[in-house]
Amino acid sequence: MPEKSPKLLSRRPDTVFITGLSPLVDGGRYPTKRVVGEPLEVQADIFKDGHDVLAAVLKRRKKGARLWEETRMFPTHNDRWAATCAFPDIGHYNVTIEAWSDPYLSWLHDFSRRLEGGQENLHTETQEGAKIIQAAAESAAEGRAEKDAETLEQLAAAVERADPAEVMRQAETPAALELMFQWADRSKSTVMDPPLPVFIERPKAQFSAWYEFFPRSAKGSGDSHSTFRDCLERVKDARDMGFDIVYLPPIHPIGIAHRKGKNNSLNAEPGDVGSPWAIGGPAGGHFAIEPQLGTVKDFEWLVQESRKLGVEVGLDFAINCSPDHPYVKEHPEWFFHRPDGTIKYAENPPKKYQDIYPLNFYCDDWRNLWREMVDIVLYWVEHGVRVFRVDNPHTKPVSFWEYLIAEVQRVAPETIFLSEAFTRPKMMQALAKSGFTQSYTYFTWRVSKQELTDYVTELTKGEMREYFRPNFWPNTPDILPYHLQHAPPAAFKLRAALAATLSTSWGIYSGYEFCENDPFGGKEEYNHSEKYQLTERDWDAPGNIKRFIARLNQIRVENPALQEFANVEFLPVDNDRMLGFYKRSGDGKNIILVVANLDFHQEQHTNLHLPLEKLGLERDAAFRVEDLMFDEIYDWQGSTNYVHLDPRSKPLHILKLLP
Repeated sequence: MPEKSPKLLSRRPDTVFITGLSPLVDGGRYPTKRVVGEPLEVQADIFKDGHDVLAAVLKRRKKGARLWEETRMFPTHNDRWAATCAFPDIGHYNVTIEAWSDPYLSWLHDFSRRLEGGQENLHTETQEGAKIIQAAAESAAEGRAEKDAETLEQLAAAVERADPAEVMRQAETPAALELMFQWADRSKSTVMDPPLPVFIERPKAQFSAWYEFFPRSAKGSGDSHSTFRDCLERVKDARDMGFDIVYLPPIHPIGIAHRKGKNNSLNAEPGDVGSPWAIGGPAGGHFAIEPQLGTVKDFEWLVQESRKLGVEVGLDFAINCSPDHPYVKEHPEWFFHRPDGTIKYAENPPKKYQDIYPLNFYCDDWRNLWREMVDIVLYWVEHGVRVFRVDNPHTKPVSFWEYLIAEVQRVAPETIFLSEAFTRPKMMQALAKSGFTQSYTYFTWRVSKQELTDYVTELTKGEMREYFRPNFWPNTPDILPYHLQHAPPAAFKLRAALAATLSTSWGIYSGYEFCENDPFGGKEEYNHSEKYQLTERDWDAPGNIKRFIARLNQIRVENPALQEFANVEFLPVDNDRMLGFYKRSGDGKNIILVVANLDFHQEQHTNLHLPLEKLGLERDAAFRVEDLMFDEIYDWQGSTNYVHLDPRSKPLHILKLLP
């Protein structure tokens, strides 16, 4: 018996092959990220059997919308096609490609070859072209584009009457090509499926400057607990230094049981304020405020007044519970338990956190626990917060964060989440893919020229560029890196400048502007850590670098090249103690060159080698650069120029290429 014939195809076969799409994150499992107005270049391999001339469009639409917007794609090389588009609004979009064999372009191609070959009798081919144009005119009429239909009918008649030598002149005008593309026959087109997911966020998701301070120490008094009303002066300070986000460590009630004392002592003395990350006390848990800070109304006042200053208030979302947290009594099933039934406290050997009970996100009641966490964030969203720094997200399930962030952004899509996960690279990347807007990075520990070059290249030139937005912090309350311990002001200036120019988002923890550098016990931690006590601080102490930081942030705002993320290009320099790179804005009008002395203590000099052609300069051209930080102008010539930097007076150049 002969074998049965295979079943007919359930759908019409694709006429065009579309493959090799980029950019994709995990094959499209996670969205590619951009911000409003930021260009997205999409590329794909597009080809088909035979010799037809193809046409293609990049299509995009916001989720929930009915109509697609289109941008024409063009071939680049070797069947690779590309198009660039931007997005006007925050939200989730789908992007796809539609490609087809274009009868008009194919006819033009064949007709021109026949002319070039000297073929004389082209009447049939002329009629064929007129017929294709007439079909487009009918499509325009059906689409109620009467003017286009009339123009195309006139073109069809002109082509049919014209001498063969005149056909190409009539048919290849820009207007004719545009109309024929607009009303092309797409009945046999191929549409890429599934589409590429893209998530568009507000510009601050990519370009921001963060300042962290403890509200309880806002007055700078070691003996008196500050309130939210005292914090406005600190917000003004941050604004004057050019920061647009002020981030506050947890503001919730602090536990009493096992409260930590000064310098993380296990025994708290009377009056010790404890760690704000040990959340939960008699006044409540994550929905409440530490009474010594004020009330919810006081907090709302601070948020509103800060917004008037152009500064957003961000909150720390720390999923920690002290033994006094209401959840301990109300939901003991949400915690980890020892064999004897008692609740386990947090540990990260050899560190112990007796004042914190971690939640079990895989407990039997995990659905209610996860929903409760979403409700916490939404509660603070209702009170005006749109920025959250998330404490240790890598100790919770990635799927939980994917759920929580999606739920919050469904209500408030402009909400920014910063991931504080100093952990394994793969976990940091997974968290960014799951929805975190920005991520802390290893910049804190990348010091040498090679370390900085390799790390920034990894962040900006590979797949991470599509979903991982780095936020560079020279210090945090948890980290006083060894290279800043007992370091001179030049070190603090340099690290701030590198953070602010290598990345589009950066931040400092208060005290950095005063070059505070006293370590505790040979560790990467601050002595008399503000995490456990009120801090005495003169907010106008002499020797501060506030003006330097303010100028740094001003330079960032005034130069579009420093607001773009993946445009870092490193420059050859002859001295390994010096680093050089440049950034060029997308329109090519703004070019910033940075040359830094990585040696905090000694003068360094080098020859800097510039790619003149990429900078829009001719070979051996003479040009001028302006040092934006120190208000100086230098006359340079050619690709090689000499740079000398003394860290005591000038740790780096931030140079603008002058027209």
